[in-house]
Amino acid sequence: MLFGRGKKSKAEQPEDKDTEQANAATSRGDAGTVASGTAKGDFRLSKGPFDASEIESQEGYVDLGALLIEPSEGLQLRLEVEEATQRVVAVTMDLDGSSLQLQAFAAPRSEGLWDEIREQIGQSVSSQGGEVEEIAGTFGTELVAKLPTESADGGRGFRAARFMGVDGPRWFLRGVIGGQAALDRDAAEGLENLFRKVVVIRGDNPMPPRELLQLRLPKDAAAPGHHGAPQEAPELQRPERGPEITQIG
Repeated sequence: MLFGRGKKSKAEQPEDKDTEQANAATSRGDAGTVASGTAKGDFRLSKGPFDASEIESQEGYVDLGALLIEPSEGLQLRLEVEEATQRVVAVTMDLDGSSLQLQAFAAPRSEGLWDEIREQIGQSVSSQGGEVEEIAGTFGTELVAKLPTESADGGRGFRAARFMGVDGPRWFLRGVIGGQAALDRDAAEGLENLFRKVVVIRGDNPMPPRELLQLRLPKDAAAPGHHGAPQEAPELQRPERGPEITQIG
């Protein structure tokens, strides 16, 4: 598994959040091992993603601070860095030519954010001349957005992104799928499986709703050109920017 490190200006930070409850549930084995004592009726218990309190061990995950990622063959991780502050603001998972960008936010204890965020995404996409469609997705109500693009030779097309949101205990996890998997559900299966296995570490510190949970480079990952790094450390590469089409207000 490879690591990349990208840059992003403050105005480019994506801002979206949570999901409605889904109907169909997958098996516990597909979603990872869940610890006992979690609230019944929460669709995340069979769908994922999970809270840190809902897994038995953090061993074996890639530790990115607020997010734990399960390694997978062929997976490359890119950390998006805010240029002004040099803080990590998002992680992008590249798999089979498509991508899944992840951000985790603080959320209210008693209510979700996804309904409100979906409306804001629609307004943002429309203001850019794009179209947005609400669909019944794997993780509940999702959005597929299409933004117009123009190639160097003047050809016109569109760029698609599929937004997923999941509300957890005092956190919200937003995922944005880009590439072929944004519109092709079969192509999205691998990224969906990775999304459902993500673990969010909220922490106990008081935080206002929508504040970004802190991400960081894994402790065993070395920057390019760093001599003496462990041989098994993930390689850092300069990535392309992920699928961002909304902003944090």
